[in-house]
Amino acid sequence: MNQLEQLKLMTTVVADTGDIDAIRQFCPVDATTNPSLMLKAAQDPKYQYLLDESRSWALQQGGDSQTLLDNMSDYLGVKLGAEITSIVPGRISTEVDARLSFNTQATLERAKRIMSLYEEQGITRDRVLIKIASTWEGIQAAKQLEKEGIQCNLTLLFGFSQAKACADAGAFLISPFVGRILDWYKKTQPEQDFTGANDPVCSPSHVSTRSISSMAIPRLSWAQAFETFMKSSCSRVVIA
Repeated sequence: MNQLEQLKLMTTVVADTGDIDAIRQFCPVDATTNPSLMLKAAQDPKYQYLLDESRSWALQQGGDSQTLLDNMSDYLGVKLGAEITSIVPGRISTEVDARLSFNTQATLERAKRIMSLYEEQGITRDRVLIKIASTWEGIQAAKQLEKEGIQCNLTLLFGFSQAKACADAGAFLISPFVGRILDWYKKTQPEQDFTGANDPVCSPSHVSTRSISSMAIPRLSWAQAFETFMKSSCSRVVIA
């Protein structure tokens, strides 16, 4: 039994990739994408048809060059996500443009458009999570979206205060960036040993997940960029 198979026994594996072939090979339950992964996929000749279709759709919508790029990016994300939902049994997370992270209204509008595009592809809301940055403005947008039946994955989360705010907003899911938190500790305390039980992220991640769960709010916690299997106490683990 390899490490991936062992991990699947402990938690739900989520693929963080836009590579459809890799998703088909490793059989995760859920999947998540982001703009950098979309760019990588778009540069692969086998996905050229998705890029062409997205550009054609964006041109039909009209607008200036920035509007064209925004429309093309959103449509490509949805087309890629729709392909992925035909493989995974669970959900696909699709990200709202991170440049809107401090604009609640713009985040709301973009999130609703992404969901509308999914529905036009025949993908129901229960298969999609809208990924939004855990800024105060992003959390307020997620609060409204959840009320409207659009479930959200709050990302770029680095501390318990953000996690608590997400819980209070009724967010379906949070994605703590535990790998990036550990990077900060390694940079500021290079002489320290952070391997195994010494990893400072283990305790905050554990406390965050348990505390949110104790609020009796139906959500899951994805811990992104895990560097040790110790952190697999979370109900979902994202693997790139």
